[in-house]
Amino acid sequence: MADAAEQLTIRAFTEADRGAVKDLWRACGLIVPHNDPDRDIDGAAGKPNSDILVGLAPDGRIAASVMVGHDGHRGWLYYVAVAPSRQGQGLGRDIVASGEAWLRAKGVPKAQLMIRETNLAVRDFYASLGWRPIPRLVMERWL
Repeated sequence: MADAAEQLTIRAFTEADRGAVKDLWRACGLIVPHNDPDRDIDGAAGKPNSDILVGLAPDGRIAASVMVGHDGHRGWLYYVAVAPSRQGQGLGRDIVASGEAWLRAKGVPKAQLMIRETNLAVRDFYASLGWRPIPRLVMERWL
């Protein structure tokens, strides 16, 4: 495995990244019919309590992303993505660490994320990074 720090430059999302970020999310199966990626980007990018971080490969292409946000008590990671052709190279570890660092810098004491119960590979990836399941019931109400 190559050193991800040498492969990925992390920076905040810019509007010029929109198409590439949406393409990355599509390639990773993160866009679902009830989530409008443009609305999610507009609601998170560059805000005081949220942002989108992108990981650039040496060729300048976006190879990874994470959307981060917090309510002051707990932070969340969303849209964690690594280009399928780059998975297994340590880039996921790097982009997750960058999201955690963003939250830590905001003074947020805890980070959370959600994955589908059936997504065992992603569950195992996060477990390898020290994340653990918590006994909670997540409820929703569509507004």
